[in-house]
Amino acid sequence: MQIAIDGPAGAGKSSVAREVARRLKLAYLDTGAMYRAVTLKALQNNVDITDGDALVLLARTSNMDIQVDEQEGNLIYWGGENITRAIRSPDVNKNVSVVAESPELRKELVSLQRKIAKNAVGIVMEGRDIGTNVLPGADYKFFLTAQVNERARRRWKEIKEKDIQSSYSFEELVEEISTRDRIDQGRADSPLLIAPGAYILDTTPYPFQEVVEKVVTVVREAKTAAENKDSSTCDNEVNSDVL
Repeated sequence: MQIAIDGPAGAGKSSVAREVARRLKLAYLDTGAMYRAVTLKALQNNVDITDGDALVLLARTSNMDIQVDEQEGNLIYWGGENITRAIRSPDVNKNVSVVAESPELRKELVSLQRKIAKNAVGIVMEGRDIGTNVLPGADYKFFLTAQVNERARRRWKEIKEKDIQSSYSFEELVEEISTRDRIDQGRADSPLLIAPGAYILDTTPYPFQEVVEKVVTVVREAKTAAENKDSSTCDNEVNSDVL
């Protein structure tokens, strides 16, 4: 089973996808964390974040390792160093959309993401182009969104809860998220779009667990309907043979 969850920054993709994967006993991959990891290391090593070839070289020589933790979700290691918290810094937030614009880097990381999905028995993968580009044949596709002020409020809460060093004002956070939306939606390579057939869910009015329940319910009901249809088809074929 492959489940694709897309949406803009702060829509709740990561936390929802992680819990859906836990509930359905599937693997989980936050593809955005991969772009964040490259962004962090590019900034730390003075790599030009607009140079696609340099970003690809950085990614290829990184020995990036992604592990799963029930509490934290994906743990990101770079050359053995745990950078899971560091990739959520304000500097990374400000630059990750520019890094993710690179067609060269996207090709490199999409190839890796597809390989991870292929090797998994089942997976919940979230990002901005999963249903449209990475896994266009996913069994279930979702697009999570929310009003920009609500997304900024959630990101503000996350920063405070994780004690991330930040000098942001709430207004600056709103502007940053709006800017990321414009970059993600306007980039030439794999822009943020709603995949055909995706279930669209505006999470603004819903608490976290209710969003998770909605996603899980859609998957389970669709799976049951498909199984019943297959069973009915088999019964008809048997009856036809008997007749």
